[in-house]
Amino acid sequence: MAYPAAVRDAWRAELAGIREKGIFKDERFIHSPQAARITVEYPAGAPLKEVVNLCANNYLGLSSHPAVVAAAHRALDERGYGMSSVRFICGTQDVHRALEEKLTAFLGTEDTILFASCLDANAGVFEAILGPEDVMISDRLVHASIVDGIRLCKAMHDTYKHCDMAHLEEKLREHQDKRVRVVITDGVFSMDGDMAPLDEIVALAEQYRALVFLDDSHATGFIGRTGRGVHERFGVMGKIDILTTTLGKALGGASGGCVSGRKEIVDLCRQRARPYLFSNAVPPPIAASAIAVLDILSATTARRDALEANAAFWRAGLKDAGFVIKDGDSPIVPVMLFNAKLAQEVARDLYDEGVYVVGFFFPVVAAGQARIRTQLSADHDIPMLERALEAFKKVGAKHGILGLDKKGIIEKYGL
Repeated sequence: MAYPAAVRDAWRAELAGIREKGIFKDERFIHSPQAARITVEYPAGAPLKEVVNLCANNYLGLSSHPAVVAAAHRALDERGYGMSSVRFICGTQDVHRALEEKLTAFLGTEDTILFASCLDANAGVFEAILGPEDVMISDRLVHASIVDGIRLCKAMHDTYKHCDMAHLEEKLREHQDKRVRVVITDGVFSMDGDMAPLDEIVALAEQYRALVFLDDSHATGFIGRTGRGVHERFGVMGKIDILTTTLGKALGGASGGCVSGRKEIVDLCRQRARPYLFSNAVPPPIAASAIAVLDILSATTARRDALEANAAFWRAGLKDAGFVIKDGDSPIVPVMLFNAKLAQEVARDLYDEGVYVVGFFFPVVAAGQARIRTQLSADHDIPMLERALEAFKKVGAKHGILGLDKKGIIEKYGL
């Protein structure tokens, strides 16, 4: 028998063990559009509950914006539902070219190529441009999709300590014999919410004749004075050689991603990047909606400004309440709990209080670094966030963690 009972029993026992540890990941079913407030069924079969959503990547509140939805409807009528093809065969429409041109202008790069997701962009770009004579030097906390892309590439891989510029310089010196050196970093690190010191990275790259790769998925649209991203924030627009980002977060929240940067790199991706060559094109309604998003962001910074204010209010409120949070000023605000089971229990209790969050723990984050990652949106308002803070205080008091530092929480709950 291809699927013997012994194998099934072993996997069932493994799943039972996950449940017994209190870290089983249950799915929650949303019965409304993605928004700052959503209607949720949890657990399965339970009555629907309206909750404040503090764990979506809907940073600018554009996932269900009327202009974005209308653009999707128009494209559905005029260009159809899907392409049923990869780009280089018969999957490229005028709307794809228009979006690539819009992204290039918005990001301040030379050219852009669309992928089905930023995961696919990260999976395809390194293998397309690098070989055994090259080296990739990545921050140790880069996103998992970057790690996967690195694994697919034949170039040598090395790492530097998180945001440690002295260690990066040491690595750049060490690899001066390589044909191409690429420094690889996230813009905003998705689990901690901190930002790479991109001005220092670019300065080192220029000194040691290296390229800079930036995944700006958690920044495009809202970080920087006009929302162009971390490269705008640190004054290095035009100096990033490879920039990947997503349409699945602030830029409408559906799917799709891109590689943007030096024209030669983009052209090589069109010729060689396997996810581009072998995955269907981004559906026309998504491409058209992303164009509408970029038009909104180019016209005004109002949503970016509202998000910044919400993030500042939320960070200050959590800190004043006595929670351990990661420092920073991005709209990703991790509440550190260190114990995986505690993170699950706090998330469940917050749901009962009308706040939707999720516990994060190993292997999503390092062992002993369990947390609840809260994420702000431009669609949150201050009264909504005030109610959410009261819920956090109530649940924090229930578990006896308010005012405790890391050592205190670990002494109380363990790792």
